[in-house]
Amino acid sequence: MQLNRLAKPGVRFLVCSALCISLPAFASDSSIVLKTFADANAGTKTPVDLGAPGPSQGDMLVFDQPLLDVRHKVIGNNGGFCITVRPGVFSQCQWTLQLADGTITVGGQEAASGPSTLPVIGATGAYQQYGGVLVTQPMPDGTFSQIVTLRRIAR
Repeated sequence: MQLNRLAKPGVRFLVCSALCISLPAFASDSSIVLKTFADANAGTKTPVDLGAPGPSQGDMLVFDQPLLDVRHKVIGNNGGFCITVRPGVFSQCQWTLQLADGTITVGGQEAASGPSTLPVIGATGAYQQYGGVLVTQPMPDGTFSQIVTLRRIAR
């Protein structure tokens, strides 16, 4: 009986200590979700057609287009390139979302149709301490929906 009375405060101390140590991790574990649209109808895009005319491995598309918010107001720039790897299936792409408070660069495979998820490979400014993914999907109006989900990188 005497041991149980002494054990309870010890257990409480350990639980409180664990919570106090864990709280800063939860507090610094913030996330950011950005919903943007890349306007493929505006800006510039330059196709580089290698080999036989038409889609083939190694073809490239270099683009520089307005980046829009959910109300379709310009909030920055979306520029980069895609190299066709498997025609009609996917390209290897890299592009940068340039915003007033920093940049987010993504790179990876983008499907020729439907949604694609690309990793964030770098960021600056307000996004410098974050990593995450971008999910992009072509829209019927010629824009590309881009949802960026970022989580603070632990130091």
